[in-house]
Amino acid sequence: MDRITLQRIESAHPLIREELKKDYLYCNNKLLPNGVRLRFSHVYRSIEEQNKLYNKRPKVTNAKGGQSIHNYGLAFDIVILLDKDNNGTFETASWNQDKYWFRVVDYFKSKGWSWGGDWESFKDNPHFQKTFNNTWRTLKEKIDSGDFTEDNNVKYPNI
Repeated sequence: MDRITLQRIESAHPLIREELKKDYLYCNNKLLPNGVRLRFSHVYRSIEEQNKLYNKRPKVTNAKGGQSIHNYGLAFDIVILLDKDNNGTFETASWNQDKYWFRVVDYFKSKGWSWGGDWESFKDNPHFQKTFNNTWRTLKEKIDSGDFTEDNNVKYPNI
């Protein structure tokens, strides 16, 4: 398995970590063929990291620090890795929306994740999130009011 993704899953909100790991493993073991693997390119993202991303050009996000569900550990972004040389290295990253991409999309949507590719105004095709009926504002309010759990030196809102 991809140790990078498994480490990133450990940065997810404690409420979703085990589910996310189970679903990630299912995708790689059951949905994708040999030579194709799923990686999470981002899970938790700090406010500082989010602001750097927000200031990138060309524009890749509308969310400033604190306005992204990543900042609360409740989102992840995907990339498909390909082993083009058939040597087990999976060195080629692909964001092509092909049949493998949509297998992953359909699977996570079936598990209750919202997909950024379904958004109307700013499509974010690698992005998935579960907000548990919260907005970034209500999640931020929980953190600001002290209604959070701290884990891995990160404050996660209580849900």
